[in-house]
Amino acid sequence: MIILRRIMKEFVTQSANRGIYLTVVMNLSHFIGIMRGFLFKVVYFKNIQSTIFAMQSSSKIEIFNKHSTITIGKFVFIRKNASFRLDHGGKLTIGDYVFINDNCVINCAEKISIGKNTKIAPNVCINDHDHNYKNIQDQHLVTGEVTIGRNVWIGANAVILRNTHIGDNSVIGAGSVVKGNIPANCLYVNEREEKIIPYNKPKVAHG
Repeated sequence: MIILRRIMKEFVTQSANRGIYLTVVMNLSHFIGIMRGFLFKVVYFKNIQSTIFAMQSSSKIEIFNKHSTITIGKFVFIRKNASFRLDHGGKLTIGDYVFINDNCVINCAEKISIGKNTKIAPNVCINDHDHNYKNIQDQHLVTGEVTIGRNVWIGANAVILRNTHIGDNSVIGAGSVVKGNIPANCLYVNEREEKIIPYNKPKVAHG
């Protein structure tokens, strides 16, 4: 009953600002997103723990290992064409009221956590692993962890790499490549410059 009253109050407020027709259209889109979220929960019923969350059109969850799990908090909203891929027993946790914008990609092979009220802009990529390019005979991944705190804002086109911790209330500038420890309550801006770093080419066994 409390939730119903809250929904009606929000509908009245939105109608006053947006107009009744556009408010109905917008909320219908939200409802369809919630149904899509429920569908993924049914498909991966052993791997997804959640309450109510929404995934808009073309967004998808792919889980390729029985030990991989995703925990999604309440009222998480995922916009269009986002992709979540879990494998190798990866654990993905998304806190309450997280907003994930269009075209975001999350690849989880070990552990990724996103704190409550965090907002992620379009085209952000989060990876907790790298390919072991230094050893072409060993195709295993090099994995780590990614921890994103509460109330974090991640700007468009940012790339978050393995072994990264972002503290609460911090802002990641658009286009940044992030690796390492970012303290709480700060603005991170990545000033990039071109570098070419050679590495020893591994020897290939012939036989």
